[in-house]
Amino acid sequence: MPVRWSVNQYRLAVGPIGKRDGFFGRDRRSYRLDADHRSESHSRRHKLHLTESLAQSSYRQHVREWLEAHQREAPENLRGVSAGDPAYIQARRVWQRQLATAGLAGVTWPIEVGGPGLGPVEQVIVNQELARANVPGVLDGVGVDMLGPTIIAYGTPEQRTRYLSPLLRGDEIWCQLFSEPAAGSDLAAVQTRARQEGDGSWVINGQKVWTTNAHFASYGMLLARTDPDKPKHKGLTMFIVPIRSDRVTVRGLRQISGESEFNEVFFDDLRVRPDAVLGQVGEGWRVALAVLMYERMSIGVNAGDMGYDEARFARVVAEHVDASRDPLVRSRLGALSIDLMAVRLSGYRALSALERGQIPGPEAGLAKISTVNAAIAAGELVVDLLGLDALQEEQWAHLVSYLPGLRSAGGTEEILRNMIGERVLGLPPEPRVDKDRPFNKLKADELRAAAS
Repeated sequence: MPVRWSVNQYRLAVGPIGKRDGFFGRDRRSYRLDADHRSESHSRRHKLHLTESLAQSSYRQHVREWLEAHQREAPENLRGVSAGDPAYIQARRVWQRQLATAGLAGVTWPIEVGGPGLGPVEQVIVNQELARANVPGVLDGVGVDMLGPTIIAYGTPEQRTRYLSPLLRGDEIWCQLFSEPAAGSDLAAVQTRARQEGDGSWVINGQKVWTTNAHFASYGMLLARTDPDKPKHKGLTMFIVPIRSDRVTVRGLRQISGESEFNEVFFDDLRVRPDAVLGQVGEGWRVALAVLMYERMSIGVNAGDMGYDEARFARVVAEHVDASRDPLVRSRLGALSIDLMAVRLSGYRALSALERGQIPGPEAGLAKISTVNAAIAAGELVVDLLGLDALQEEQWAHLVSYLPGLRSAGGTEEILRNMIGERVLGLPPEPRVDKDRPFNKLKADELRAAAS
C-alpha cells in the first residue's frame, strides 16, 4: 500500500527547523557521504529506488485513465502572457477543483484535512502523468505545494478547518509575502511591522515585493517584525492576512516576458485578529524556513515536470544537422543534460528517503540551483541555434525571459550556497556580527560604521 501521511508527520517534518545542530535538528555529519562505500549501513541509508511497486504502478494507471477521461475538460497548458488572462485563470480554478475532487491535488495532504493522504512518490507520479497528458496541474502551486503544508504543520485546528479546503480546491488563492525592497537576500532583515493592540489584534504596516499571484489572491502568508528589541531572527512572527482589503494595495510588476506574475504589496494599518498568527509569536523564522524548504524541494524535485527536461532541448539540437555535429554545441548540451539528470536522480534519492520516514535536508537547495542554471544554459543554447526565431515561439521566449528571475526564488544562489557549505559540507560558518544585536540597533551600527 502507498505511504499515507498524517498531520503529525507534517509537523515532524518541519518542527525542528533552524536548530543549531543542523537542518531538521540532525547532526550535519549525517549529510556527508561515507568514504567507505562498502559499508552496509551506508548502502542502506543512501539506496535509490528507481522502480515502482505494484501499488504505485496501479496508481499510475489509475491517474492516467482519469486524465484520459477528462483531458478534454482541461484548459490549455499556457505559459507567459496568455496565462495571466482572467478567463484563463478562472478556467484553471475550475480545473484545480476537478483535480482536488479526484484526489490529484495535494496528493500528500493528510486525509484529516481533505487530502488523499498518499506519499511523495504518488505526488511525483501525478506530476509526471499531467506532463504526459500535456494538461496543467493546480493553479495555486504556491498554496498547495508550500503554504498549505505549512498550515498543516503549524496551524491550529481552527486554521486548518477554515483555510485548507478552499485552498486545495482553488476557491481561495494564496501568496507568499516574504521579500522586501530593503531586505535583499537577507530575509531576516524584513522591516514590515506588526504591532499588537490592547484587544489582542495586530496592526500591520509595510511593503512586500516579488509576490507571485497577489493580483488574484485571497490570502497571504506574511512574515513581519513583532519585536524590534530582539535580534533579527528572533523578533519575527508569521501571519495569515487577507489580500482583498482596502488596507492592502497590490501593484503589478511588468516583467521582460510581458507578463505581470509578480507584484509589490503595500499594507497600510491592516488590522488582523489574534488568531491570524501562524505558529507562535516570535517564532516566525522557524515557520518561514519551513515554507522555503517546501519551495526549494518543489523547484528541484519537479524540474522535469516544469518542462526543464534534457530530451526537450536535445530535440532542438537534433533538428539542426550542422549544429548537432558541432563539438562545442554537443559539449554544452551534454553539460546541461548531466546537471538535469543529476537533479532528477537526487530527487529520486530524496523520495526514497521520504518513503523510509526520513526528511531531506538543505541539499534540496542544491537541486534548485542546478535546475535553474541548467535551464538557463539550455535557453541560451536554443537562442544561439535558432537566433531571433526563438523569440517568435512562446515556449522559448518565455523560457529565456522568465528563468533568470527564478535565481532569486526560494533564496538567492549565494545564500543557498552558503547554507549548503555550512550545513551539508560542514564548512566554517560565515561571520555574522549582527546575529545577537537587537534589530533596532543595526541601523545605528551601520551609520556609525559609515561615518568612521
